[in-house]
Amino acid sequence: MKNKILYLSAAIAFVTFTSCKNESQTTNSDSDQKEYVGKEIGSEFDAEIDKLVSQMTLEEKIGMLHGNSMFTSGGVKRLGIPELKMADGPLGVREEISRDNWAPAGLTDDFATYYPAAGALAATFNQEMAYTFGNSVGQELRARDKDMLLSPAINIVRTPLGGRTYEYMTEDPFLNKKMAVPMVVGLQDNDVMACVKHFAANNQETNRDFVDVQIDERTLREIYLPAFEASVKEGKAYSIMGAYNKFRGEYLCENDYMLNKILRDEWGFKGVVVSDWAAVHSTVKSLKSGLDIEMGTPKPFNEFFLADKLIAAAKNKEISEAEIDIHVKRILRTLFQVKAMGGKERVKGSIATEAHYQDAYKIAAEAIVLLKNENNALPLQLEGVKSIAVIGNNATKKNALGGFGAGVKTKREVTPLDGLKNRLPKSIQINYAEGYLERYEEKNKGNLGNITSSGPVTIDKLEPAKVQEAIEAAKNSDIAIVFAGSNRDYETEASDRSDLHLPFGQEELIKKIVDVNPRTIVVIVAGAPFGIDAVSKKTNALVWTWFNGSEGGNALADVLLGKVNPSGKLPWTMPKKLMDSPAHATNSFPGDKAVNYAEGILVGYRWFDTKNIAPLYPFGFGLSYTTFAIENVKADKTEYALNETISVSVDVKNTGKADGKEVVQLYTSKSDSKVSRAAKELKGFKKVLVKSGNSNTVTIKVPVKELAYYDVTTKKWIVEPGKYTLKIGTSSRDIKKEVVVTIK
Repeated sequence: MKNKILYLSAAIAFVTFTSCKNESQTTNSDSDQKEYVGKEIGSEFDAEIDKLVSQMTLEEKIGMLHGNSMFTSGGVKRLGIPELKMADGPLGVREEISRDNWAPAGLTDDFATYYPAAGALAATFNQEMAYTFGNSVGQELRARDKDMLLSPAINIVRTPLGGRTYEYMTEDPFLNKKMAVPMVVGLQDNDVMACVKHFAANNQETNRDFVDVQIDERTLREIYLPAFEASVKEGKAYSIMGAYNKFRGEYLCENDYMLNKILRDEWGFKGVVVSDWAAVHSTVKSLKSGLDIEMGTPKPFNEFFLADKLIAAAKNKEISEAEIDIHVKRILRTLFQVKAMGGKERVKGSIATEAHYQDAYKIAAEAIVLLKNENNALPLQLEGVKSIAVIGNNATKKNALGGFGAGVKTKREVTPLDGLKNRLPKSIQINYAEGYLERYEEKNKGNLGNITSSGPVTIDKLEPAKVQEAIEAAKNSDIAIVFAGSNRDYETEASDRSDLHLPFGQEELIKKIVDVNPRTIVVIVAGAPFGIDAVSKKTNALVWTWFNGSEGGNALADVLLGKVNPSGKLPWTMPKKLMDSPAHATNSFPGDKAVNYAEGILVGYRWFDTKNIAPLYPFGFGLSYTTFAIENVKADKTEYALNETISVSVDVKNTGKADGKEVVQLYTSKSDSKVSRAAKELKGFKKVLVKSGNSNTVTIKVPVKELAYYDVTTKKWIVEPGKYTLKIGTSSRDIKKEVVVTIK
């Protein structure tokens, strides 16, 4: 019965979009994009806040500006001001830890849903999934009585080696902002604060504690800030986390230009700025530069820069109490906004429910990317199949916990092997073999958590007995599926990888398996690009899945068996070799004490497409079990004024035999620009379900202001008049049709 229910839910996920409607979403029509707009921090409690602050002692005020446990900042009990309670959350709500150290609290009621990593969410190219993700996690956060989720992380994927690529969404500022905003709105619809991180230019783990990032102003504005700006202006994020690194010589938690001039003065941010843990380096300077709350790693909490040192600075008149009041009021406003104060009824929430596991399933199912499928090797045709070999440590590896970053304690994590067991008919024999061992060099094990250029060093020599067992399983099975790739011990916060090679001898293992069983499918489980050129050439079918949440194994099995038609698209470029990537081609990663972003605006596909370097798989790429034709592309007009919106309609025809979803992508280019520009830039996308033999019309709207570049002389966004080419396709390299429009 359980399997029948799961089969049914899989089919439903395949055939329909899920829609979490509430007052934050406005829908014009099915073919229009939904708009996600957050709720502004109100001023209705300002009089009450002023009264509270007038009753507080200096010590009580300062107690609110720093951690008083690992994940809370102080309250004032006598005045009814609660602690501000935070939780880590890139993969779901983190388990409770001790108040004064990182050790688990050992509770039995802090299990949560494990959600797909943000890279997977981005691969859905579906804003509804981003809202679902935020809304579902927000409910879990409230069920745990928290006020702030330390998520989403929306830094640009600058290098494929980044230790946090799996949680950083994409290499593209437009896709990042379009996925970040609904996630922030979904979270905050549950009376909690999203803490958008890490502001800003935090794009490597190597030397992250001190590296001084140098970015020219145009690149900063066009590539690294748009998702943060949209999260503030559209999503109305209630908190922002300052990053570890320096930017133009100043640490980012005491960077007046970033925190005051841009974030507050330009963008109108009204919420609180929280430091990353132990990212504060001064007392008066950090507070005056825009930081509100200092959080940190274990040392006595009164020794923080914004604790006893701030009391002393205030008493010595190095900082005024009026300045301190500004920061206290910001915190109180956010506490009132999320109804932690003020007596309004607050969302109660729910956690680790079947509904939330199904949210995780829906995201996972839309995130899986089909990279290669020759001879229709997929979906698996089971007629006459009596046995399937399942090979690889990643078939059973769990990724909810692991590595140096925040994981999730969950009661449900369906592995790929579990998923196949759940979904395959009982008549089919599964022959499992581990194939390769996940091993690291002992002397390098300590690198995990050290900020070095490379994380744990893997042992890539295969174990002969394990290989032989895998070969026998493949030989004696009708079909073989090899699960390779990475895991969250190898891809981790606090260290970047040293290269793109597949670890643990996997490439050699795959070759041996394909040699004995030509019906071999390879599934890569990973959150960031790997060097899979040789593997791609060797196998008929190649599938990319992610650290894909509690239901990841079931979603994957449903894709392999054709119950779900894959519709994921790569949210970053897969290079053929590392030196093709811009940060490496320009020899500007990782830097030493400073790093200069020498590639400028040409990040990701912008570099590959402008320099005409062929990637292994381009940004936005992903195959389907059906085929689509893009027809009748037309703009609603030929000329537009600066304040207008370009509306492009496209007919998407399903020319194959299966229902499926396609992502229509709209890129723009201007060949005669007076400034250097990328060959193309993503400016619109829409995911659409089209039934076999049918045709659906999709409308993509592009405000003319999206065509602007940042002019460093006037410090303004400028839309050049003239002709622009709108390129409609299904990846950055697969452009089907072009339309030329004129901006007056």
